[in-house]
Amino acid sequence: MAKQQSFGDKAKGKVKSSVVNVKFIKTVKSGNSYKFHEKFVKLDDISKVTTLK
Repeated sequence: MAKQQSFGDKAKGKVKSSVVNVKFIKTVKSGNSYKFHEKFVKLDDISKVTTLK
């Protein structure tokens, strides 16, 4: 059978999301060592990355 849909046609149909995913790493001091807490945060604008705490 012939291919019905090309990759270009498939990519055109998807809606681009305006949300940016950022990996947020927070350091926490516990005793004499440091622990790192990692999580993914969704931001509307990449310029808001400095407001994360």
